[in-house]
Amino acid sequence: MAIDRVPFGHGLEVTRLIFGCAPIGGLFAEVSPEMAAQTLEENWAQGSRSFDAAPYYGVGLAEERLGTFLVGRPRDEFVVCTKVGRLLVRTEGRPDESGFFFGTPSRACVDDFSRDGARRSVEESCQRMGLDRVDIALVHDPSDHMAAAIDESYAGLAQLRSEGTVKSIGVGTADLVAIERFCRETDIDCALVPGRYTFLDSSAAERVFPLCLERAIKVMAAGVYNSGVLADPHPGAWFNYAPVPPALLQRVLQIRNACQRYGVPLAHAAVQYALSHPAVTAVIIGARSAEEARANASYVAAPVPPELFDELTASGLLR
Repeated sequence: MAIDRVPFGHGLEVTRLIFGCAPIGGLFAEVSPEMAAQTLEENWAQGSRSFDAAPYYGVGLAEERLGTFLVGRPRDEFVVCTKVGRLLVRTEGRPDESGFFFGTPSRACVDDFSRDGARRSVEESCQRMGLDRVDIALVHDPSDHMAAAIDESYAGLAQLRSEGTVKSIGVGTADLVAIERFCRETDIDCALVPGRYTFLDSSAAERVFPLCLERAIKVMAAGVYNSGVLADPHPGAWFNYAPVPPALLQRVLQIRNACQRYGVPLAHAAVQYALSHPAVTAVIIGARSAEEARANASYVAAPVPPELFDELTASGLLR
C-alpha cells in the first residue's frame, strides 16, 4: 500500500501514518507479545515506517516490543519518536494496573523534567529499543512542570539535537496552552497534538495550528478517534480516556450516518479530517491487531469526498 513520505525537517522524512505504540504497551487491555509482533509486522507490510513511543506506554513495554521488532531492519528505513519527562523505576510485586495500561512489567513512572533527566530518558529509551539514537524526542505532558520543562527538559533536548543524538525535538500534550508556550518560547521543530483536531474537538485550529504554520513547526495529530468513539461508537465507548457522554454519542452517531451516505466508514473520515488541515504533517494512530493496522493504513492512503466535510460543517455537526 502506498503511504506517502513527507519532509519533517533536519533531513528526516516521516510516513503520513505514524504507528502509535501505546496499544501494544497494553493501553486499555493486555496485548500478548505475539499479537504485538503481528500488529507491528502488518503495519510495516502496509508501508508505515514511522513509530511513536514513550516510556509511559506500558512503563517501557511498548518501547521494548518496538525494539524487538526493529532488530535487523536497516536503520535508515524507519523513524522513531519517543518522549522525555518520565523516568522508569523498578517496583516490587505485581505491576500497578490501576491506570490505563495492563499486562505491564513491575515498574513505575517518576516525573523528571530536569536537563539531566531528559538526557537520561533518551539514553534509557535507546537501550530499551536497542537503538543508537532516536530521530524525534518530545517533552511529554509538561503542564504541571512548565518552568522545568521549558528551562530544563527543552535545554537538554536542544543539546542532544546539537550533538546529533536526536534530529527533531518538540512537545507532545493535549494542553494547547502548553504547546503555544513552547512554540513561542523555544526553538522546537515539531508538536504532537492529541485529540484536539477531530470531528469532536477542533480547538487546535484556533491558535496552535496557525502558530505552527507561521513558525514552520511540524504537527503530528494523534488521538484522531478521540480514544475510540470515532472508530466504534457505542454506549460505554471511550472519549478522551473516559466513557463517552450520551449527548456526545448521539452527535457521533449523526456524523456516522452522514458518512454512511457517502459510503465512507466513520473512522476513515475521522483520519482524513485530521489530515485535511494544512498544518498537519502526519497522523499518529495506534493498533492492537493486524486487522486494525490494515484498516488504519487504508484510511490514510485513500481520500474521502470533500463534500462530506462540507455537509458536516453546514449541518453544525463539526464545531
